[in-house]
Amino acid sequence: MDLRQLRYFYTIAKEGQITRAANKLHMAQPPLSTSLKELETELGVSLFERNRKKMELTEPGLLLYEKAEKLFEYLDETVMEVKETGDGLRGTLSIGCVKTCFSHMPKRLKTFRTQYPNITYELMEGDSYFLADQLMNRSIDLALVRLPLEMKDFEYVPLPDENYVVVIPNSWAEDFSTGKITMANLVKLPLLLLHRLSGIGQYEVILDKFHKNNLQPKVVCQCPDVDILLELVREGLGASIVPTSALTDHQLNGIKKLMIEDENIVSKSAIIWLKNRYLSKSARQFIELFHA
Repeated sequence: MDLRQLRYFYTIAKEGQITRAANKLHMAQPPLSTSLKELETELGVSLFERNRKKMELTEPGLLLYEKAEKLFEYLDETVMEVKETGDGLRGTLSIGCVKTCFSHMPKRLKTFRTQYPNITYELMEGDSYFLADQLMNRSIDLALVRLPLEMKDFEYVPLPDENYVVVIPNSWAEDFSTGKITMANLVKLPLLLLHRLSGIGQYEVILDKFHKNNLQPKVVCQCPDVDILLELVREGLGASIVPTSALTDHQLNGIKKLMIEDENIVSKSAIIWLKNRYLSKSARQFIELFHA
């Protein structure tokens, strides 16, 4: 078995069909089928259960696929490390970012672009749980996320803490002329809260603050997208509680911001990356911007 055969097998397993794998590898189908048969003969096992629609991995095939995946990840990182022994930074930096953390990005990206003009970028948006999963799959290099998050697999640099604020539609502004609101008054309002697709996050942090004050909030809507929530607030559907940095001047159009008078709800966030993975020079240099 050589790396070429292993790469062919791995691609077939990922694509689920010989035809799609051949297209992916830019080669004809017959030699790909021949390579797979030779590999199965050499190993003395069947690697796939074949049917008309899709090729399913057998138990030996699944084991080989998992080993091959780790091997190719290691090889790709080795190639990157060797290439980076030269001068200068180049290549692509893949960054995930929770939408409510994006205010940390533009100035740093501008600075980084000035310093390293040969770097290109791939940006991905999603909630913290989704981006952590993308890091685990090595689909992205870094991610800016809201905490809490299970951190045992990640290294991180914390970002500055920030307070949560309440946002209400402008049509309610006369009732809150002081620019403040108490927790007791907050539970009287219909609330629209950010909620991750999976895992424990800001939603649970906010509810815990209410429960510690023996209050039961009236949550009428949960949504993972802050822009959608703010639009619903603007239309008068309810109030929301969001991190301060989630509010740009544009987003405050039609919305009034209120400080919580008798409770301090703090949002924590961080830039994170996968432990025990080789980070490119560009990723390491980008992280340095968050130490300042």
